[in-house]
Amino acid sequence: MTERIPCRSADCRVTILPRTAEKTGGYCMPCVQNRERLEREEFIRRNRRDVNLYEGITDPVEILKIMCERRVPDPLIRYTAYEKTAEELYASLSGADAERMQAYAAELISEDELDITEDILLSLVCFRGIHVHDCLPALIGKGRYYPGILFRQAPSAIRDFLLDQVEKDAENRNFLLLALAWVGDEAVAVRFNQWRETPPVWAGELYVPPHRYSLEAGWVLNGEGSRSDLFYKECRTFEKGTPSGVEPAALFGETGEICRGCGNKLTVLFDLDLKHPSLRFLDMEGERLKIATCLSCTCYDFLFTDIDGKGGSGWSRYNPVPAVSPVQEEGGPPDAGERPALRFSGKERGTYYAAVWTQEPAVASQVGGHPTWIQDAAYPDCPGCSAKMTFLAQFSWEDADDYGEGITYAFVCKDCQVAATHFQQT
Repeated sequence: MTERIPCRSADCRVTILPRTAEKTGGYCMPCVQNRERLEREEFIRRNRRDVNLYEGITDPVEILKIMCERRVPDPLIRYTAYEKTAEELYASLSGADAERMQAYAAELISEDELDITEDILLSLVCFRGIHVHDCLPALIGKGRYYPGILFRQAPSAIRDFLLDQVEKDAENRNFLLLALAWVGDEAVAVRFNQWRETPPVWAGELYVPPHRYSLEAGWVLNGEGSRSDLFYKECRTFEKGTPSGVEPAALFGETGEICRGCGNKLTVLFDLDLKHPSLRFLDMEGERLKIATCLSCTCYDFLFTDIDGKGGSGWSRYNPVPAVSPVQEEGGPPDAGERPALRFSGKERGTYYAAVWTQEPAVASQVGGHPTWIQDAAYPDCPGCSAKMTFLAQFSWEDADDYGEGITYAFVCKDCQVAATHFQQT
């Protein structure tokens, strides 16, 4: 048996073969690799340089183009971040600059840079609130029918093409139906209603009936076959910061009522001053709207509360009776008693600003606007009248905690004075 010799590293107890020692100078391979790693890290530390790609550039379009560029990672280069985020730049673009960005996106489509194109167009639609109809023919030419929101209020020629294509393109049918839902005009509503009354032959291939795709774009067919929106067009946002005093919209208030599902205390998720000028668009009777919920139980299903215009919010008779009597836990669910570091800004922003979860706006918590669905759209049926409930507000846990995840949504039925909450996460 060949005698093994110890590694030369003082703190290493590994033994190696003589022929290995001849190659490495007496060191084991892990020690050799560790030394090479340290030498490489030291070389990078000594030679790394900062590169500011934005130096001297003030044109926001050119800055956004630089942000979009693909760059091969280089450990010797540390790129300087721009002083504003892409979100802030898109939101502040002038009409002319937004058109320039759309033209740039069209160039990228011709170069098959579809992922970068998608990010640009979604940013224009959400953060800037414009239509990107000029790019749709080129996307269609590439067989790209998603994300559906890019087709919002698309012109009739594109709508008619999609209505024809959905009948024969089984591979893209899911995307085509989503795009049609976002077109959402009268002709689409008529066709969706026809499919509701007489399902097409391909309806069985879908997970949901074709007319239900309208929910992804925030509308539903009423009894007469016309569309009814399930969200408010106006949108007011929260901002990061410690709340001070009484605010028109407050988060995480206290309530003395107990959840009859798990025994924890209910939390007032939203407390809204209905008379405040920034919230009058809600068009609800009364002075104060409080929506209580159990932060634990609403993670599993819709949880309903009865509301009034005087700040009352209590456990609803429409909630299912628990199979086992609840046992109250000390302290309640995690963070239930802690107010997040968010305050109501009262600032108005675009209806669809936070509509696409993957765009990740700095703050997704809002009152009004289109919800930020993480999974499929989930508007609850009112337990009183069976109509779809209207989206009212949402709280993003990421806004309050760097490690937070998911969004809790709130809905109302004005006629039945019932509220609902629900939670989604990845």
